[in-house]
Amino acid sequence: MRAAETVAAILEGAAQILEAGGLPAFTTNAVAERAGVSIGTLYQYFTDKNAVLLALARQEMEVALVEVGRALRGESDPSLEGRVRAMVRAVINAFRGRQRARKAVVQAILAQGSGIELMAPVAAFIAAVGAEVGSGPLAVLPALSREQVFVMSRATLGAIRAAVLEEQPFLRSRSFEDEIVRLAVAYLGAITVDPDRSRTRA
Repeated sequence: MRAAETVAAILEGAAQILEAGGLPAFTTNAVAERAGVSIGTLYQYFTDKNAVLLALARQEMEVALVEVGRALRGESDPSLEGRVRAMVRAVINAFRGRQRARKAVVQAILAQGSGIELMAPVAAFIAAVGAEVGSGPLAVLPALSREQVFVMSRATLGAIRAAVLEEQPFLRSRSFEDEIVRLAVAYLGAITVDPDRSRTRA
């Protein structure tokens, strides 16, 4: 297999192991066997199982960010609520519905102290796209300051992360999605009403 294909197979094997047995079942040997590669091949690309987990988290984040970008640009629904709802749905549906795998990855990332490292590109991405769609005479979303991006991303992603870790049965329900959307729209609406607060502070 080519390098990219090998890495993809390893990460897919890791996701399958996590979904089937969670962190207790997650070993490099199990991942290598599921991926159809030797343990030596796995170690050519990853130093240990934590490196596999971090790579899996980054991969899923990149996929989710593509969908978040489409949502913020209003490709499916240009209204403010439509953009926010599409963004929330993209985050909730990360890991292609593999809830146990996602919980295991979140737990591992938090235990490794890598949460801030992974959140940085998320916040930067939201800020960049927010500036893009928040400019011009027909802007739907307000341009957000660094502080507002921080609060917005942590409030919405934090609630979703808590639901994942607590294995809340309503995680993928429309009612939960509605409440996250209500939170975000109300916050963005408050910024729009008071535009002075949306200016970036030094």
